Amino acid sequence: MNYQESLKFIEESHKFGIRLGLENSLKLLELLGNPQDKLKIIHVAGTNGKGSVCSFIANSLHAQGYKVGLYTSPYLEKFTERIRINGENIPEEDVARIVTLMREKIEQMVKEGFSYPTEFEIETAMAFYYYWEQGVDYVALEVGLGGRYDATNVIKDSLASVIVSLSLDHIGILGDTLGKIAYEKAGIIKPNGLTISYKQKEEAAEVIKDVCKEQNSEYIEVDFDSINVKKSDVSSQIFDCTIDGEKFEDMEIQLIGDHQVNNAVLALTVLKAIRDKRGVVLSNEAIKKGFHDTKWPGRIEKIKDNPVFIIDGAHNEDGARSLTNALEKNFKGKKLTFLIGMLTDKDIDSVLDLLMDKFEKVVTTTPDSDRAISCEELKAKIEKYGKEVVAIPKIEDAVQYVLDHAEKDEVIIAAGSLYMIGHIRSIVK
Repeated sequence: MNYQESLKFIEESHKFGIRLGLENSLKLLELLGNPQDKLKIIHVAGTNGKGSVCSFIANSLHAQGYKVGLYTSPYLEKFTERIRINGENIPEEDVARIVTLMREKIEQMVKEGFSYPTEFEIETAMAFYYYWEQGVDYVALEVGLGGRYDATNVIKDSLASVIVSLSLDHIGILGDTLGKIAYEKAGIIKPNGLTISYKQKEEAAEVIKDVCKEQNSEYIEVDFDSINVKKSDVSSQIFDCTIDGEKFEDMEIQLIGDHQVNNAVLALTVLKAIRDKRGVVLSNEAIKKGFHDTKWPGRIEKIKDNPVFIIDGAHNEDGARSLTNALEKNFKGKKLTFLIGMLTDKDIDSVLDLLMDKFEKVVTTTPDSDRAISCEELKAKIEKYGKEVVAIPKIEDAVQYVLDHAEKDEVIIAAGSLYMIGHIRSIVK
């Protein structure tokens, strides 16, 4: 198969939907030689900030001179973004080669009575195989959905299990309370392991601590109280913090928003922990360089001037709160237009409650996903806030509309779905 044929093969497995469970992934990986067992992994689960935290970690290890794999989802513009080594996407020819090999293994496992693997199971197995084949030193591995039964959780152990900020997300699959969701995310915690967690709401924190006790895993909660932000604007942020008695000064990041400082401190806590407790050689200079070099597209990212056009992946309560704070800090007094599209399994009402009073104009559209809420349904929800709303089904048409109707000094914000903002990013850039 060539690259396009390989992508079609992967996409066609989408009809098998989302399946929580590890049996299929384990079988497929067994046929590939269990590459996941030969990797050193930092495993990251949670609702908001997984990609940013993984990227801070991967870039810092790379700055030290290691060969580092980074596995994230979903991609914004190109499939190969999901599987990277030292910042470089997996080459298209390697996707084609590995998928061709995997197709034979998939046919074999189906003949043996196993279910056909899902899209995410295939992609994750491909990532493990590629990282093993390329001889990476470490992998920053982002969970796809949940944790306990996510395809990434086939690993037997990890250097660290990391849990980022939790909020209600995928409530139809993971549970309708923060405690239930925390239980699923805490499924990545390994026996006798090392767990580093964002400072969660009490309901979630208690669940994570209980699982750590059951697994005899050391529990470290991130300390945000020591953070001193020295500079914060639309170009960068500089902060100091203290972690377990060690002071880190003048840490500069290019990611915008208070939440990104928190994500950086979480990543810094992870890096210090694997250095102090797992013997990973890592200098503060490498960490500082890795943090400064980290970019994470689609997170309060400016993609255009005149008019200013910002895209953000906010699709749940915490994400919406982070976006709200960034808008108040960086765009106070500006006219704001909102272009929004969302998926039905997100906490849509909480997002709208937080964001609607920030915008004068709202345009709804329909993300390219079978889980999307239609722009007309979303429009009806938003009209209850007393807003004038325009519903435009096609994303291309919606983008053209907001650009054509933008006034001088107006700021356009697009958010609600990572699938949608990736599409918007391609259109505008």
